[in-house]
Amino acid sequence: MEAKEYIESGILELYVYGLLTEAENLEIAEMAKKNPEVEQEILSIEKAIVALSSSFSPFHSVANFEKIKNRLELKHGKVIEMKPTSNRTQYIGWAAAVLLLLGLGYQTLELTKTKGAIATVGNEKNKIEREFAYLDKQNKETEKSLTIVRDIKNTGVTLGGQAVSPASFARVYWNKETKTTYIDAAGLPKPPKGKVYQVWALKLSPTLTPTSIGLLSDFDSNNQKIFTVNETVYAEAFGITLEPEGGSLTPTMEQLYTLGKV
Repeated sequence: MEAKEYIESGILELYVYGLLTEAENLEIAEMAKKNPEVEQEILSIEKAIVALSSSFSPFHSVANFEKIKNRLELKHGKVIEMKPTSNRTQYIGWAAAVLLLLGLGYQTLELTKTKGAIATVGNEKNKIEREFAYLDKQNKETEKSLTIVRDIKNTGVTLGGQAVSPASFARVYWNKETKTTYIDAAGLPKPPKGKVYQVWALKLSPTLTPTSIGLLSDFDSNNQKIFTVNETVYAEAFGITLEPEGGSLTPTMEQLYTLGKV
């Protein structure tokens, strides 16, 4: 905590009132040694307390009292001696001052607690808002995925694992009317660093002709693993290969992970 935060938090008042724990007292004492601004604030609070307490029990020194008495005798003759008033009045003044200081200390402590509670509530509110925003995003992504899967106009093509990764699989959703193409890559392993999956629309006859229709970028951040790629004008099959980051002009057949006919 910085010096300004110590001063504005109200904890220095609690320190002077003696309402902190031993550990907190040691912490503030160390802070005061290192920071003149904090030390000066503590002295100012102590002076204010002394001034406040003195206001409840004003007195004159013996010397000042004698000077006043002599002046009165010169002007008016013999001054009648008065019995000193009971110390009870002074005690009442000091007691009132102590009670007032304790009251101020209690109010400061409660104010500090209230500020802390308000900050906690604010943090909880922000946390809930962030969680809601995340869940709302997840919900929208799920709804989008379901819409793609349920669209009867989409032709589903299952891509099976190949020699480099027999356990891999994927699915293509291709709307032949709109040419829109989606890839469900949930069955593919996480690509190594510096690599990316590339999707190919394949023409099988009279010769094998591959056309790149996009990369499955940001693989880790896509929780649903549903990717939108470029429009597919024509395809007899689809394949997915693992390529260097940025993609390749032609597929690396040794890295063919999945393949499936339309």
